[in-house]
Amino acid sequence: MRLSQSPLRIRARRTVLPAVLVLALAATPAATVAPDDGSTAYAVGGAAYGTDAFGRPQISNTGQAYLDAKLPIRHRVEDLLLRMTLEEKVGQMTQAERGAVTGDASLIKVWGLGSVLSGGGSVPTPNSPQGWADMVDRFQAEALKTRLQIPLLYGVDSVHGHGNLLGATVFPHNIGLGSTWDPDLVRRIAHVVAEETRATGPQWTFAPCVCVARDARWGRTYESFSEHPGLVTRYASSIEGFQGTRSGELRDNDRVLASTKHYAGDGDTRFGSAAGDYTIDQGVTVTNRRDFVRIDLAPYVDAVGRYDTGTVMPSFSSVDWTEDGEGNPIKMHANRELITDVLKGKLDFDGFVISDWEGIHQLPGDWATQVRTGVNAGIDMFMEPNSYQSFEITLLDEVRAGRVAQPRIDDAVRRILTKKFELGLFEKPYTDRTHLGDVGSAAHRALAREAVAKSQVLLKNSGGVLPLKKNAKVYVAGRNADDMGNQAGGWTLSWQGATGQDRIPGNSILEGIQQAGAQVTYSKDGSAPTAGSDAAVVVVGETPYAEGFGDVGGPEWPWDPEDGGVPREEKSLELQPVDKAVVDKVCGAVAKCVVLVVSGRPQVIAPAQLAKIDALVASWLPGSQGEGVADVLFGKRPFTGKLSHSWPRSADQEPINVGDRNYNPLYPFGWGLRTK
Repeated sequence: MRLSQSPLRIRARRTVLPAVLVLALAATPAATVAPDDGSTAYAVGGAAYGTDAFGRPQISNTGQAYLDAKLPIRHRVEDLLLRMTLEEKVGQMTQAERGAVTGDASLIKVWGLGSVLSGGGSVPTPNSPQGWADMVDRFQAEALKTRLQIPLLYGVDSVHGHGNLLGATVFPHNIGLGSTWDPDLVRRIAHVVAEETRATGPQWTFAPCVCVARDARWGRTYESFSEHPGLVTRYASSIEGFQGTRSGELRDNDRVLASTKHYAGDGDTRFGSAAGDYTIDQGVTVTNRRDFVRIDLAPYVDAVGRYDTGTVMPSFSSVDWTEDGEGNPIKMHANRELITDVLKGKLDFDGFVISDWEGIHQLPGDWATQVRTGVNAGIDMFMEPNSYQSFEITLLDEVRAGRVAQPRIDDAVRRILTKKFELGLFEKPYTDRTHLGDVGSAAHRALAREAVAKSQVLLKNSGGVLPLKKNAKVYVAGRNADDMGNQAGGWTLSWQGATGQDRIPGNSILEGIQQAGAQVTYSKDGSAPTAGSDAAVVVVGETPYAEGFGDVGGPEWPWDPEDGGVPREEKSLELQPVDKAVVDKVCGAVAKCVVLVVSGRPQVIAPAQLAKIDALVASWLPGSQGEGVADVLFGKRPFTGKLSHSWPRSADQEPINVGDRNYNPLYPFGWGLRTK
């Protein structure tokens, strides 16, 4: 899911709609009434309701069963469903992007939208906790002006923290968290992320990603906890952190609705199978049914059965069953067997399915066929960021023509309403700002620091170079030593992320080393004199990317304002030339040389270069608290991390995964040296 896209890949659907048709979709448009006493009230369907001290509409409870909090949720849902028109039901199945309604929030009311989202980089002004809460509440006020006053559900990609929000705690990406081998830590992190997210308005996160990444050339590898389905399944525990562990906890002000993604097989696609200029992202999972269940479906069994995930998001990818020969892939957004028969049937999933960003636009056929296919496959809510109006009109036509059955619509809406009731939105539709001051708090950053330290994997430590002495004279070099944007990676303030030391608050790795008490000389390119240094720490690795633009051999992103139209470096499993050069220069000059690799996947280290390196550390993408890296470098915490992804000897070994025949990586799955 994302916001910004390459202009060549955008498939926008611009529909000019007659005013009469727009008005017809609002079952009973709200009218403003000005009472004689000077207060404000609204009339909806002939019933007036008042406003709160902030002038926001309040839900008018005049005895409707669906507004009786004492009744079981299932009874409230059925009562509300019986009151709804077809237009109102279709509205609940529709999600628009905030950018499409910000200029005119009344569109939420007119089109009866059930949900709004922020894509990557889609933020309010100011981009602050207060700014977010005000924005979400402004949108919610419009939803409460509709006839039945069904609250809005707001979704955001809090995938490693509330990453769109400037000042939020930014945790390591999943590849780093997977290397902690600590599901309880991941659960605690998800709880903090939920608290920071809900305090600012959104009640729903498009997380966790439980993809099983089987090829490090994939641009989303860092979103994967592990190449091993068993380890990924353990991290489904994050759902408990988001949603809570007890019935009714979802309505608390520190919990959010989870969305387990991307169902299923997105990390197992074949290199070269992707469409367009991507090489592996959104490609085809070519597999037999037994392996699909064992590898790709496995994490969803616990996500649904044990952790009761509230929503599931299908993958952009396709599956091609080898039992009937290769060459006839089925897009996941069209896969009725896997969505309806398996997920909702065999796995007994009782939440709702949300499409990925314009996911049905990739299905075969014309627009009406795409809409019909997606709904009939079992998708309940549709992420139509800019095509929401056309989607609603088309789905209404499909139902009236009998090509989509009314019971399918009712099933979708029933699932959506159930989650809205479970979130307590009918009782408290506006943002509970109790924890607003805790966003980016010292306690939250301390947890992030702990996670960073536990995620570091010590791959090599010749002669016990690590840990370093606290008072050592340390020469620090490398482009990733002092760059907050690079160490946070993609999905940080924008879809693709961006390079830049001041991009987010926190501490860079260099700052963490300086805070540890060492005598530091810093030279980004290694050009400063090295004489007198006890040890060197060279920090190299990748620059930010997301999804297909992170595919090895894929397209190069130039569209963020920070890029100035200049394409970013081509993605590779090899260290970039600038990184190789600084490693050679510094490690050739300083007797004890430590190399940290800040990256979203393993990076191949040539044997000749590895021989010059005394200690090698996989630092992954640590996020906002670089001092966690310094904690293990100087022995404040021991190295305990272990590889959750195999580290290849050469790029041509990919795909390489534990259990493969002739498995021979440079560092195997589970590898990780320890220090005291």
